[in-house]
Amino acid sequence: MSDYTVVQRAIEQKLNDEFAPSFLEILNESHMHSVPPNSETHFKVTLVCDAFDGIRQVKRHQMIYKVLSEELAGPVHALALHTFDNSQWQNANVPDSPNCLGGSKFDK
Repeated sequence: MSDYTVVQRAIEQKLNDEFAPSFLEILNESHMHSVPPNSETHFKVTLVCDAFDGIRQVKRHQMIYKVLSEELAGPVHALALHTFDNSQWQNANVPDSPNCLGGSKFDK
């Protein structure tokens, strides 16, 4: 297994195990930021599951942060979350992430 996907695969496994989602997409968006090539620091997660039914967005995010606490304490710098219950997913719009505007430590 390539080191390039270690963090993404760990995120995927943990979210699948905890939430049994009907839809899960994890995009490594590190390349859009000022990080070295092949980084796994910035992710966009779209997660749809029954467990989110009747739960507010803030609580959904807290649930995910708890599951991914190890990754958030280490390699993951940013996590864009788009969470839906199954009924919301029917009319959902997941926006594109903006390009990084921050200061660069690395040349691209």
